[in-house]
Amino acid sequence: MQYNSKLKPGRVGNAQGGPLRIQRRAEARGGFCLFALLFNAVQAFCGPFPAGPSVTLAWNPSASTNVVGYNIYYGGASGVYTNSINVGNVTSAIIPGLTAGATYYFAATADDALADQSCFSNEISYPVPAVIAGLQIGAATAGGFNLTVTGPIGHSYEILATQDLTSWTVIGSVTVGAGGWWDFADTNAASFPQRFYRTYETP
Repeated sequence: MQYNSKLKPGRVGNAQGGPLRIQRRAEARGGFCLFALLFNAVQAFCGPFPAGPSVTLAWNPSASTNVVGYNIYYGGASGVYTNSINVGNVTSAIIPGLTAGATYYFAATADDALADQSCFSNEISYPVPAVIAGLQIGAATAGGFNLTVTGPIGHSYEILATQDLTSWTVIGSVTVGAGGWWDFADTNAASFPQRFYRTYETP
């Protein structure tokens, strides 16, 4: 297998002359959940949210028998890889902690037992979808509801409630935290025979 300790961006073949190609697999896994509470007002909270969107990458294995692992390099400009992850001897990996709305560029290298690296594989780009605000609801004690607002970090939202889907009342406000979500408790929910919610982003 041919190795190059000085990595250079580009579309370069791997050992045996064949290309080491990576490709996106399925969909990006986002750090947020979207729920239509008007139609499912008792949806349970699904657990903590990841720190940001992620993407699953897959690639063809090197034909060389000397390969002991792979590295994924990525960054915000083509050929400029400011981040790297050693993913081991596998042919797919989840890359976490991406920024919503940004475009990332990925390339892979292969390692041998002496920790020498091959040249970069072909490069792929991935535009991370922008975070869309969402609202999730879970039951709380004494008939109340816990509301979880998801959205871009630092954005603020008013939480509105209604009983008839016509007249909406602001019952609170939240600012999305570093995890991409924030909780709010509606302790007055038990006072109403039915209750629906929505959010409105504030400047």
